[in-house]
Amino acid sequence: MRYFDFLSDEDRKKIFIHEPQQIDKDLDKESLQYALGATLYIPATKDYIAEDIISNKIKAKSIVICLEDAIGDSQIELAYEGLTKQLNNIQEAINKEKIQRDKLPLLFIRIRNSDQILNIMKKCKSNLEFIVGFVFPKFSWNNGSDYFEKLKILNNELNRKFYGMPILETEDIINMESRRDSLNKINEILNENKDLVLNIRIGATDFSGIFGIRRGYDVTVYDIHVIRDCITDIINRFGRSNNNFVISGPVWEYFFSGDRVLKPKLRVTPFRKNYGLNGAEIRSKLVDKYIDGLINEVLIDRANGLIGKTIIHPSHIIPVQSLYVVTHEEYTDALSILEKNDGNIGVFKSDYSNKMNEIKPHTNWAKRILKRAKIYGVYNINQDFISLMKIAVRNQI
Repeated sequence: MRYFDFLSDEDRKKIFIHEPQQIDKDLDKESLQYALGATLYIPATKDYIAEDIISNKIKAKSIVICLEDAIGDSQIELAYEGLTKQLNNIQEAINKEKIQRDKLPLLFIRIRNSDQILNIMKKCKSNLEFIVGFVFPKFSWNNGSDYFEKLKILNNELNRKFYGMPILETEDIINMESRRDSLNKINEILNENKDLVLNIRIGATDFSGIFGIRRGYDVTVYDIHVIRDCITDIINRFGRSNNNFVISGPVWEYFFSGDRVLKPKLRVTPFRKNYGLNGAEIRSKLVDKYIDGLINEVLIDRANGLIGKTIIHPSHIIPVQSLYVVTHEEYTDALSILEKNDGNIGVFKSDYSNKMNEIKPHTNWAKRILKRAKIYGVYNINQDFISLMKIAVRNQI
C-alpha cells in the first residue's frame, strides 16, 4: 500500500514531484516509525472492521483495534470475541485472495494490560501474522518493563517481531513533582527495548481528565497550559535526535460543527487565490467539521517535532495525511543542506531566497524531512494540502 492510493495517475503526477513509496509492516523500523500518519482507533466491538479494511473503505494507513478505553468495563469479553472474529475474517480474506497482505493497513491492537498480550496469543495465535504490534496504555515506569517482557514472549513464541507503542497518560507523568523522575525511568525502559519501540504516543485526553479539563473545538491542546507543559517535557526527554524515538501528536476529538465563538483557523485567501469558488467550498466543508482546528493542531504538532496523529473519525484521515506531505520548499532546503554538508560552507541562502540555511543546526531537521518525503511524498511546485482536500471532497472521502 501507499499513501493517497485513491488518486488517479493523472492527479498523482500533478500533485507530487516525488510520489509516496510503498509501505507495509515489513518496512525497516527507521522508516516504519514515520509511516503511521493518521492512526484511526476503532473499538473491537464494532462488526464492520474487517469488512471495511478488506474493501478499502477506510483510508487510514494505520488502524488500532481497541480493547481499552473505547470499550466499557462490562464489554471486555464481547470485545475479545469481536477481536477474534475480525482477525479471523481478515485472515480468511487473505487466504481467499480477496486482499493481498501487503495491501493491508498497519494494524495494531490496544490492550488493557500486559496480560492481554498472552491471552490474545492463545486466542488468536494463527491470525496475528498481519498485526504490526500492540499499543500499551497507561504506560509508566512501574508497568513498562512488564509490557515489553510479555511482548518478547510473544515474539519468541511466534518467531517474529511485534512492536510496542507506549501511551504516556498517567498521573505521575502529568503531575509536575513526579514528572521528571518518571520520564527518566521510562526513558531507561524504552532504551532497554529500543528495537521494539515503534512510536511514543501522548494521551492528552487522560491527562486532561485528571484535572477535570476538556478542551473546546476553538483551542488546541497546546492552549491548555498544564498539558502543553507536559508535552514540552515529553518532547525534551524523548524527542532529541540522538534518541531516535518518534513521538505522535495527541488525539483531536471533534468531528462536527456547532455554534462558533471564535473565528475559524483557516484563512480564506489561500483557498480562493489558488482554487477559486471550489476553494471556498472546500474551506467551508473543513470549517463545518472542525477540521480547521485539527489542521491548526497538526501544524503545531509538526512545529514541535511530532509526527503522526491519533484520530477517532474518518473525516480526519485525509486532512492529517495531507499535512505530512513534504512541501517543495522543505524538500529543496533539506536536499541542499545535506548536499552542502562537506565542510566547505556553514550557511547559505535558500533556493527560495527567503531564508538562510545553516548546515550544522539544520542537518537533523533535513534528515527527518527526507524520511517524511519517502513515506508521504513531495508536493509539486504550487501544490499543497488543499490540492488533496479538493479531490477528497470531490470523491466524498
